[in-house]
Amino acid sequence: MTTLTTTTPASAAGAGALLDLAGRAGLAAIFVTSGLQKLGSYAGTAAWMDASGVPGALLPAVIALEVLGGLAIFLGFQTRRAALALAGFTAVAALLFHADLADPVQAIMFWKNIAIAGGFLLLAANGPGRLSIDARRAR
Repeated sequence: MTTLTTTTPASAAGAGALLDLAGRAGLAAIFVTSGLQKLGSYAGTAAWMDASGVPGALLPAVIALEVLGGLAIFLGFQTRRAALALAGFTAVAALLFHADLADPVQAIMFWKNIAIAGGFLLLAANGPGRLSIDARRAR
């Protein structure tokens, strides 16, 4: 039996760590900014949630999850847990707020959320990479 072995040069491994960090930053950015924007338009967001059939009373939990979960992803802290929580949140948000697939804009929003949830699932499965608090704590 032949076994293929690959080696990764140190420069490629360093680039991979930077790509992990950049990917986490991209995923985190949309949630941190969205959570902070909800603080600025709290009453309107709560009313929109109520009108969509989701209790506006859940808004503080939504803001906390988006901001704190996004920061955890960016820093690579409790990454797998944060990624699973945000994957579930994002998939549920797709179903609750963007399920009108006959509307092209809502269809794009729905599939964008599903893609983001998929990115979080990959992060949960593979971890945050070397440039993270989780990796530092594991040493």
